[in-house]
Amino acid sequence: MSKARVVVLEVVSGNLTVTATARAYGLSRQHIYRLLERYRVGGLDAVDPRSRRPASNPRAVSDEVIAAIVVLREHLVAQGLDAGPITLQEHLAKQGLPVPAASTIRRILHHHGLITPAPRKRPKSSYRRFAAEQPNECWQSDFTHWALADGSDVEILNWLDDHSRYLLYCSAYRRVAGPDVVASFTNTAATYGLPASTLTDNGSVYTSRFTHGHNDFERLLASLGITQKNGHPGHPQTQGKIERFHQTLKRWLACRPRPATLTAMQTLLNNFAVIYNTERTHRALPAGTTPAQAYRARPKAGPPHTATGHFRIRYDTVDQFGKLTLRHGSRLHHLGVGRTHAHTPVLILVTTNTVSIISKTGHQLLSSHHIDADKNYWRNQTKNPGRWPGNL
Repeated sequence: MSKARVVVLEVVSGNLTVTATARAYGLSRQHIYRLLERYRVGGLDAVDPRSRRPASNPRAVSDEVIAAIVVLREHLVAQGLDAGPITLQEHLAKQGLPVPAASTIRRILHHHGLITPAPRKRPKSSYRRFAAEQPNECWQSDFTHWALADGSDVEILNWLDDHSRYLLYCSAYRRVAGPDVVASFTNTAATYGLPASTLTDNGSVYTSRFTHGHNDFERLLASLGITQKNGHPGHPQTQGKIERFHQTLKRWLACRPRPATLTAMQTLLNNFAVIYNTERTHRALPAGTTPAQAYRARPKAGPPHTATGHFRIRYDTVDQFGKLTLRHGSRLHHLGVGRTHAHTPVLILVTTNTVSIISKTGHQLLSSHHIDADKNYWRNQTKNPGRWPGNL
């Protein structure tokens, strides 16, 4: 028998007065009178302790919001886009709906079976995070693989701004080669300006430091005064931003039919770049900020002013004899590109020591020339020109 029942029976039976009962059982007289009133209305069952839970909760999530969370989650996952609680908060706000706490959204997702338990991972707090302070302070680059509809493999080369996560370049190749890296970098630099540094892995297309040599990309960066940084072998976390970006890209691609051709693949990548840069907010950036907004928000960095490197880009068309004319040091010089490239629109990249000719239509490194002020004619020094699908 509950304490409340005993107290009521003591008073009702006349065994104790209300005051004596309050003193004996350590209760207030007001509470005993409340118990007696409940007894008169509903009998002994009515005096048992009642739940203190409120009859209503003004902060409870409405059925409308719960339904919106479930629908948004399923839609975003089907599109291959981020669909975590914070992302869902942003979408709810855009729809003008009440925005529950991230923990509440996570509980709703768990309740509806929309979260797949993942194996325990290394805690994020154990990683040392870093990010460039300005756009163009550091560009990260790497390439990843994807298969076409016929099962053939393509490689996707990307350039990503470290500060803003802005996708500067994203193109598909049958196979990425050294000239492709040079051409993609110069084309991207022509659009966005030169970076102060680059960060890549130790792939042979980026560096020859383990073979005790220098490739064209290394020579290009050195001539422009750009700092080249390479991660430690076997430690991809150094290039964590580009590695994480590849997960986002592949999740998006996996939700779409595999393209049949390289051209169709490039169209798909161009569409993704627009979504990634301008429509999808990034978790690593201030709330509600897209990479495009972050890239434009601050002044751009660049190579140190003390650098002796020279960088100039101009556009021209190869003449009918397969040659180009370039003024350098107040003197005209002739560049031999090859008759097979006659009438081809090209981009001419001039650095301190070299001139590179890149096709604007076929997206190919056509020729490379060593600058010699004493000679009027500069021959093509490129042995293995590389093809590249072009910029976004």
